[in-house]
Order: sequence, then structure tokens, then C-alpha cells
Amino acid sequence: MNQTDNRICADCGARDPKWASANIGVFICLKCCGVHRSLGARISKVLSVQLDEWSDEDIDAMIEVGGNSSANAIYEAYIPEGYSKPGPDSTHDERSRFIRSKYELQEFLKSSLRITSRKSSASIQSSFSTKILDSFRIKSSKEPETVVEYIGLLKVKVIKGINLAIRDMMTSDPYVVLTLGKQTIQTAVIKSNLNPVWNVELMLSVPQNFGPVKLQVYDYDTFSADDIMGEAEIDIQPLITSAMAYGDPEMFSNMQIGKWLKSQDNALIEDSIVNIIDGKVKQQVSIKLQNVECGEIYLQLEWLPLDQ
Repeated sequence: MNQTDNRICADCGARDPKWASANIGVFICLKCCGVHRSLGARISKVLSVQLDEWSDEDIDAMIEVGGNSSANAIYEAYIPEGYSKPGPDSTHDERSRFIRSKYELQEFLKSSLRITSRKSSASIQSSFSTKILDSFRIKSSKEPETVVEYIGLLKVKVIKGINLAIRDMMTSDPYVVLTLGKQTIQTAVIKSNLNPVWNVELMLSVPQNFGPVKLQVYDYDTFSADDIMGEAEIDIQPLITSAMAYGDPEMFSNMQIGKWLKSQDNALIEDSIVNIIDGKVKQQVSIKLQNVECGEIYLQLEWLPLDQ
């Protein structure tokens, strides 16, 4: 629950969800919980994170899925362009249509990949986890033409900020927002700190026609609009190109495989090296925030292909 992407409902984005679908592996809000219950436990086994007793199998399933971002990368991988997810204030009917389309009808999965179970309906309640990937079964059907196709996941570890700008009397309450295409994720707010340490991992789905990741830092204000504390763009092309060129990173020892060079056209503090580290493709990025008087942000990127 402390994982950043799990602090909002997987289906509508409402904050502080207190329910979960144990076999799907997502945290959901009370309003979406009602729709999930209507699907039946065969599709969604709903549990309260505070009131219900959780089995070890339920907990293991949630851990293996990896959180809301990881599950949505599968269940929302092919949402048609122009299709809007429900929001926290959406009606019951709007939630119901979306949730049934997402989980029961599986309309946002690649059309040739439908999740089916090799087990009896009674045992579908068991872990969604990574075992669900083994139950993808090819079905012949035509691909929708107006969908966004994803090629992998980008794990962004927001490590820390240094010497961030003052936006309150003597300090700021900073948080980081990352945007890729139509996806937006953010860190928690750290109160009264110009040198915050987040050490939090966020996940973004990377579309086939991807652009840079937009990074923005804001100062949280309770009674007025949050103040901008700087921004920058992160070019993820060197990371992805290097990763695809080498294929399976587990076949290689630790080594450098690419580089994003510092220049006058980007916000890098120094050259950003792409490495294979312990069988994973990672990149350390240090950013000098733009359009602001001061501030630096330090990140670590990791590339996760969809088949991993």
C-alpha cells in the first residue's frame, strides 16, 4: 500500500484506496469495489485491506503482480485513443461499463491475447500473479486500428532532489510529477525540505511511438494552486535503443551499453550512462531543473520489456 502507484485506485484514480482485488492484484476504492463485487469472485476476489483476513496466497499474489501500474500495463495496454477512464467523481454506470470492459470482457488487452484459466472456475480465485502470463492463449481476431501499442515498461526511481527552489516563506513542500504521453504519475509530498529524498519507484508504460518523459517539480499548497519548482525532459531513446540492441541482459556480465550525452540542448548535469547491472538495463540520470532559479533531481531508469 505504501507503493506510490497503489495510493490511487487502479480503475478511477481516487486517492487512498482501502480495497483490493486479490486475484487481479490491484488496489481499488470503495465505489469501484462495488462493481468488482458484482463481477463475482471468479473474476475479481475483493478484500478489504483493513477488515478482511488475508491468506498467504492472497498476499503473495498481490506482491507478484507488482502493483496497480504493473497490472494496468496488461489490462489497459490497448485502450483506444480518445477513450476516457472514469474519474473519482464518475457515476456508477460509467465505472461499471469501464470495469466490465477492462476485466470481464478484456477489451483493452491485445485482441489476440485473452486471459483464460486452465483451472476450474473455483480456482480462478487463486493468485493472478505472474502465472497469469502463462495462461494467455492466442485467439484469431483482427487488431483494432485506433489503439496505442506498448513495447515495454519504464521503471523510474526518483531518488532525491538537491537545492530545490523556495516557494513558501523559507522552504517548500516538493513532489515530482512524471508524464509520458497521456500517463501521469507522481511521488509523495515531502514537507518543508529543499533537499528531499524520495527513493520511490514509479512505473510508466512505453508506447511504440514514444517521446521524452516530462519531469516537473511542484510545491504543494493546501489552499492555492501548487507552484512550479522547475521542469525538464528525459530522453529515453538511448536506454531503449541500447536495451533492444543487446536483447536479454541476463546473458551479459555488468557492462556499459549506451550513453545519453550532456549538451546545451538537454538538462543533464553530466553524461548519463546506460549499463547492464546484475542482468538488468539501468541508467543513472542527474538533471538540472529548467525555468527555475535552482534545483537538481537524481533518478535511476530501468527498462522492462513486456515479455520479462
